[in-house]
Amino acid sequence: MKKIVPDPPVLQPSRELITELEAPNKALLQALENTTLSPPLHEDFVVTGSICFGCRDGGGHPLFAVREGFNAEEALLHVSLLLKCAEETADEITSASGIERGLIWSMIHSVEMARAVVDALLDGAAKPAQ
Repeated sequence: MKKIVPDPPVLQPSRELITELEAPNKALLQALENTTLSPPLHEDFVVTGSICFGCRDGGGHPLFAVREGFNAEEALLHVSLLLKCAEETADEITSASGIERGLIWSMIHSVEMARAVVDALLDGAAKPAQ
């Protein structure tokens, strides 16, 4: 036996609901039209800031730090190289079995994606703005 009415029936929005949503939608559109655009975020990435990482000695002094003032493009190039090294290292240890193998492949995939994003940023920076 075929049903004529879908189960459950498709509810159409009421005219009152549509009218209620028109005012907030108009207000949102006006706000978007009147908003001045801030400069693109990548224009702020000119040089590196300073940040410490890694092991610390008994006095709390870090062993490693990213120094302030390096060109952002050079920093991204270095990140890309670090990600490539991590990818190749992880690829070498995929001979593990079971859960460990899945975790390693997951890490490789994450590193590949991160490197692809960094490389795409570097490629985009090399192209003239349109």
